[in-house]
Amino acid sequence: MLDANLKTQLQAYLEKAVRPIHITAFLDDSDASAELQSLLRDLKEVSDRISVTEQRGGERTPSFSLTSPGHDIHLTFAGLPMGHEFTSLVLALLQVGGHPSKLAQDVIEQIRSLDGQYRFETYFSLSCQNCPDVVQALNLMAVLNPNIQHVAIDGALFQQEVEQREVMSVPTIFLNGEVFGAGRMGVEEIVAKLDTNAGKREAEKIKAKAPYDVLVIGGGPAGAAAAIYAARKGIRTGVAAERFGGQVLDTMAIENFISVPYTEGPKLAAALEQHVKDYQVDVMNLQRAEKLVPAGADGMVEVHLANGASLKSKTVILSTGARWRQMNVPGENEYRNKGVAYCPHCDGPLFKGKRVAVIGGGNSGVEAAIDLAGIVAQVTLIEFDGKLRADEVLQRKLHSLPNVRVVTSAQTTEVLGDGSKVTGLVYKDRAGGDTHRVELEGIFVQIGLLPNTEWLKGVVELSPRGEIVIDDRGQTSVPGVFAAGDATTVPYKQIVIAMGEGSKAALSAFDHLIRSSAPVETADAVAA
Repeated sequence: MLDANLKTQLQAYLEKAVRPIHITAFLDDSDASAELQSLLRDLKEVSDRISVTEQRGGERTPSFSLTSPGHDIHLTFAGLPMGHEFTSLVLALLQVGGHPSKLAQDVIEQIRSLDGQYRFETYFSLSCQNCPDVVQALNLMAVLNPNIQHVAIDGALFQQEVEQREVMSVPTIFLNGEVFGAGRMGVEEIVAKLDTNAGKREAEKIKAKAPYDVLVIGGGPAGAAAAIYAARKGIRTGVAAERFGGQVLDTMAIENFISVPYTEGPKLAAALEQHVKDYQVDVMNLQRAEKLVPAGADGMVEVHLANGASLKSKTVILSTGARWRQMNVPGENEYRNKGVAYCPHCDGPLFKGKRVAVIGGGNSGVEAAIDLAGIVAQVTLIEFDGKLRADEVLQRKLHSLPNVRVVTSAQTTEVLGDGSKVTGLVYKDRAGGDTHRVELEGIFVQIGLLPNTEWLKGVVELSPRGEIVIDDRGQTSVPGVFAAGDATTVPYKQIVIAMGEGSKAALSAFDHLIRSSAPVETADAVAA
């Protein structure tokens, strides 16, 4: 199952385990069970701390549970955790084997102190770049607290179960049989949902923080670059981010990050966060900004957060990024995560053999249609313009696929459903005016990004598109407030451009600090 190089790497990792790891496999006669059996035998081969017991049948086959003798751990993988989830498997083995987590000690204690019984079930797909964060978070929680159980389930392998529970996006998390959440979540976010007092405690901690020299709002590429450049100047720097990594976390393949031929969004986001933490930067994650108050007599810009706390700083850098643009048609919100999706890599496998539509004929839309065509029965690509806007090479590939239909000059007007899931959509022919109904089970929206700037209206000058208006130094209309990245009027929304703009904004903020702190020259001083 595993090649020689991977076995060698795995052997080195598993040497970090300090206690026995026992695996119980639940198998049947399927090909998937045979593959799992092969994988577990390879794991046993590379570490003498691993033992394996095989059983026929079980709640889900194939599946396997991990535990350590003398420790009350309830952690199960249903399916074959390869692809993006192979890292989740390796981490689970290490943590069950007693290797300590890098998680902050206060969060670890918070997990251990959770009362009650929690049985989590997470549905993932092997191509989902968002799923490992959830799987790894809940696995770790299951290792730390015996009251927490976690089963990670490959939705593509257990298709019937997915349909019965109406899982139409991944990751989807069930807690004690009820939907707990969908989409990317880290440990701190999950714990905050379970520990209802966590938000209040965090707000009190934030209220007690001293003012910053530079406060960065947003933790994407622009925000990370700004924080690093500010911290390198030796000034007090803070970052308040709703989710560190931003839109990069939702990106699959990155092949235009100069000097790095290929990487993936979550990997790059993790590297950005680690680089920021290498400096003396106060990182406040899971914090959403709601209001900006320009500097008054004290010279401090104030940022109010959603949890009720506020932060003060001599300068602020806005790098709030952007989010997926919605169609804003009837039915879209009602059927979000019930057939309406925004990540084809994540959710595509759940629509195996079904009919889907892709909305948008740019590079993202055409790439999505190409990828989905290899999984689903039929793809209908709908483009508002009279022609596709994607690169020519992508268009040629798209038109070569037999199960793809392209509709141009079409405006989607409604998402249809039966109350629980999507059943189709309606579009209007912009040339003739006729309306058409398309029967399908999934809709993937790929129509660009919308800046996260609503909270700045009336305070900072925004463009008609809602972007923060900046000059060539990153300065906004508010003194001491700078901006960078996809939320601004800078053209070409690219990772490398955002990083450059974040660096520039930090240098401009530092220059502002120097100039604003310089003593005022008096007439007597000039005469002397």
